[in-house]
Amino acid sequence: MRARRRTTVLAATLVTALAAGPLAVPAFATPARASAPASAPASAPAHPADSLDVEALAAALTGLPDQDATAALVRVGGTGGTWRGSAGVHDLPSAAPADPDARFRAGSTTKVVTAAAVLRLAAERRIDLNTPVQRYLPGLLGAKFRPITVRQLLNHTSGIPAGDGLGDSFEEVYAHRFDTLTPQQVVASAAAKGPEFRPGGRQHYLNINYTVLGLLIEKVTGRSYASEATRLVLAPAGMEDTYFPGTDPRIAGPHNRGYQAVKRADGTTELVDVTEWNQADRFAAGDMISTTADLERLLTALFRGRVVPGPQLREMFTVPAHIDGATYSAGLQRFVYEGKVYWLKSGGRYGYNALIAATRNLDRTLVYSVNSTDAKGEDMNPVARRIAMAALK
Repeated sequence: MRARRRTTVLAATLVTALAAGPLAVPAFATPARASAPASAPASAPAHPADSLDVEALAAALTGLPDQDATAALVRVGGTGGTWRGSAGVHDLPSAAPADPDARFRAGSTTKVVTAAAVLRLAAERRIDLNTPVQRYLPGLLGAKFRPITVRQLLNHTSGIPAGDGLGDSFEEVYAHRFDTLTPQQVVASAAAKGPEFRPGGRQHYLNINYTVLGLLIEKVTGRSYASEATRLVLAPAGMEDTYFPGTDPRIAGPHNRGYQAVKRADGTTELVDVTEWNQADRFAAGDMISTTADLERLLTALFRGRVVPGPQLREMFTVPAHIDGATYSAGLQRFVYEGKVYWLKSGGRYGYNALIAATRNLDRTLVYSVNSTDAKGEDMNPVARRIAMAALK
């Protein structure tokens, strides 16, 4: 009964947390466990609370492709050992096995890279976190906005409202998937609405904060966001398979196709291929393409201080103390489960869900990419939930 209650509570916690924002959960590693195939038995024996249930993780990937996902790639690591798993298909027509080393759209995990790049520039004294962004980018927001510090952009307390996209429904945005909406256009549409709240008064997770940070990086360096994020973060972390596509709708190199479930008029469901998509409007908030191995490298290098110096790195593990309910720091989100603190970031683009998560000392890490058939849905993807619950057993 105790084990069943623990699982029920965990499931409810995951759903509640995800409903409040783009949150996901981390995983535990085990002592000296080797990688296991995704075809392990569906049931697992009893084990210590802090050990990794390899069989349960493998079982979480069984049955793919299904109605919820067409593929899943998982890496669990830490000081106690590692586990790697993949399942599903490369694409539906061929039904070829999913490539475990495939690239995918990493969505809002891009924000971790953007935050790290800003903090590197702060360490170089090219950006002051306490200075209003309006001093760096005069005229960008207009007179209706009070001064907004760079730090308030980093921790989502700026009060800038969401910018406009290319539609409100999947059908609308899909019809415009090859069109270009520039970051400048997105910010202009947000600025036209006026402030949502006084800077520092609340915390509201929105892409717009990191869109502005991307423009800030370009202004102070005189170079493109992509080139500076690569120089400041990707290169030091050893992320050689990660890049920023700009207006190119394709995913370069090996990748598994992404699909979105769409209801037909007759009530049946069609899986629409959404792999090719111009993500220019996501910019520094979410257009990165990566691999699970590279995102794991990012976690390790970042948390060990190899990317951002110590004084600035503390910003990534500091949540605004004066705001009730705040969970976001600079680029990451704080999540507490059974007394342990995890720092994570999830992301979702049509066809793809991603997560990076770890304890501060890296004794527990989790990275996954799930080719979700409803990646922008309000609820956590069932396959991702199975992975997380298996990792937390």
